[in-house]
Amino acid sequence: MFHKYKNVETVKPGGLDLKDRLVGVQRVTKVTKGGRAFGFTAIVVVGDENGVVGQGLGKSKEVAEAISKAVEDAKKNLVRIPLYKGTIPHEITGKFGGAKVLLMPASEGTGVIAGGPTRIVLESVGVHNVLSKNQGSTNPHNMVKASFDALLRLRSPEVVAKQRGITLEKLFNG
Repeated sequence: MFHKYKNVETVKPGGLDLKDRLVGVQRVTKVTKGGRAFGFTAIVVVGDENGVVGQGLGKSKEVAEAISKAVEDAKKNLVRIPLYKGTIPHEITGKFGGAKVLLMPASEGTGVIAGGPTRIVLESVGVHNVLSKNQGSTNPHNMVKASFDALLRLRSPEVVAKQRGITLEKLFNG
């Protein structure tokens, strides 16, 4: 799932205090010759609120089962996101399908200014101060994936300084 991103650190769920948040449940209808067959899909985001987050999708005939399947799927896709002083290290845009999510670092005391699925993803990661704007599609599936696209492309200040061969102080004071 994360093959197109450089230096993404995947995480094993063991020993982490993961909290799951439900993004949405959809009722799906399949029309068969015997009538309509109803099913449910659930999107869930799990995170330890300290830089580790994952998202999953579950499908079932019952809501509760769909949610538990989604949580299991999310725990298989855990990644570590670089955070910097309670916010993100730099501005970034994430895209998936028709959804676009713009994330901007914010100063202490700003809070999480984000809508719907993006807010759930950011709170699960453990970001406390951030500004965001959803553009294009508001489909929860694509918004979650666009938020993940943005977060997975973030680079920590230490990595950037190392790549440029300069000190952290020089990176920030330029």
